[in-house]
Order: sequence, then C-alpha cells, then structure tokens
Amino acid sequence: MSVRSLLNSLRPLADRRLWMLVLSILLASGGQAQAEEKSEGPDFVRVKNNASGKPTSLQTAIAHYQSKDGGKLKIDLIGAVHVGEDAYYQELNKRFKNYDAVMYELVAPEGTRVPAGGAGHSSPLSSMQTGMKDMLDLEFQLEKIDYSPENFIHADMSPDEFVQDMEERGDSVLAMFARAMGQGIVQQSKGGSTDAAIMMALFSQDRAKKLRRVFASQIADLDKQMRAIEGKNGSTIISQRNAKAFEVMDREIKNGKANIAVFYGAGHLEDMHKRLLKDFNMELKSVEYLDAWDLQ
Repeated sequence: MSVRSLLNSLRPLADRRLWMLVLSILLASGGQAQAEEKSEGPDFVRVKNNASGKPTSLQTAIAHYQSKDGGKLKIDLIGAVHVGEDAYYQELNKRFKNYDAVMYELVAPEGTRVPAGGAGHSSPLSSMQTGMKDMLDLEFQLEKIDYSPENFIHADMSPDEFVQDMEERGDSVLAMFARAMGQGIVQQSKGGSTDAAIMMALFSQDRAKKLRRVFASQIADLDKQMRAIEGKNGSTIISQRNAKAFEVMDREIKNGKANIAVFYGAGHLEDMHKRLLKDFNMELKSVEYLDAWDLQ
C-alpha cells in the first residue's frame, strides 16, 4: 500500500490514532527502542514511584516557558498520552480555559474542528482503539477532551501536506517502523524483552492494572522510541509536523496571543523544547506533572 492510499484510508484521522498503531507495533516487537543520545529538556512523560520503588502513576508534563527578554509571552508544552484516566482529561479541560490559544494536533484539513466525543472520526483502526481502551480500562483523549472552545486552534498538517512531505523526503511509514523495531530488536537481544511480562499480565486477575504497568514502562521511554522513528534526518511524523505547528503558533503570536498552550503527544515535545529555546528565545521556568494513569 502506498503512503498516499494509506493516508486516504485514514482521513480525517487524528494523529493519536496513528501513534496508537505505532505504539502497539513497538510493544508487540518485544523490546523498548533505545538510543544513545541523552534527552534534552525535562522528562515529558515519566513513571512516578513511591518510597518503596513501586510505580504509582504514569505522568505527563506541563512545561512552562517564558521570554528571555522579559516580554509577556508565555508558552506551555502540555504532553498528552492518548488513552488515560477520565480525571486526567477533565483536569486538562479545566486548565485549557486559561489560555489565549490552545494549539492541538490533528492530521486533518486546515481548520478542522473535533466534534464533541470525537463523533465522525471512525476509521479502520477503531476496533484496535476500542480494544486498547477496554484492555487498560482507560478513556480516549479524542472522546474526553473538549475541542469546541474558541481558543482551540488546529496546528498540524493536512493529510495532503503529510503525504507530500513523506514523498518528498523519500520516507515511508514502513521505513519508520523498521527503524523503531530495529532498535527494539537490539534491546531484546540485551534481555529487555517485555513479552513475558505482557503474557503474565494478560492472564492475571488484575489484567488492566498489570498491563498498564508494563505499557507505562514503555511509554516512559517515549523519547528514545521517537528518536528511533525520526532517524538522523528527522521525519514527517515528528519534526515536520512540529515545524507546521510552530508556524501556526508564530502566526497567533503575531496576532497578539501571549499565553499559549501547545497540546501534543508527549513524543513531540523534546523537539518542541529545542525549537522554543533556539527559535523563540524562550527559557524553561518550571515543570509540573499530571497523573495520566493510576498504576497502584
């Protein structure tokens, strides 16, 4: 299947659905993708442990940035995981009301608005998503985040832009999968396979919670997984879509928006952190974390 026919079959598809497919394949490959580079910036997704070292929650970051020159511009990078607790999404909904603009990800025609509950966004991947939601006893971001307020601004590629960029780069979804799974195989050879843990969790009486713990450890290494997908020259999925998002953000800043949230999958945020420091003369002021999954 060509890249164009794949994207046509998925439109108008939120990128969270494509990422869930990528994540599922990475998990099924039996290993965490590893990279040698050190992460830049804060941990945008992490597992919180208690004093005994046992995991208590999967957390995502809200990183607060401010202009180095003392200006009024404030930008928050808000990491997202695309299945989570209902309370997590309700907390985000409350916080979004305080921004001049909330820039959000969605590979869809420019200006697309997400209807309440994600209605009309069914796809061939719907059954997989329903299975993931039920398996982990969590909720879908698309169904729980309220995208209707006027301050929500679509900041992502259209399907045509996505396909054109991939074709111009000579890249493919399968090539990105191969890079990521190649790293997974390396980790598996070092004894890093999670196959046994997943199988044990599937047959546990407390299946959902134990699967969450296994998957949370994978998601906490999201920066390494995304570097594997990116490769040395970047990718349409991360770097090029981030560039598009920041073009939209630059437009909104010029239109007078001074308190901005960028609400994107946590795997995008390391690259966005670098862009804020380099291209927008911002500095990181503080980081807070929200509990996305209960792991206790």
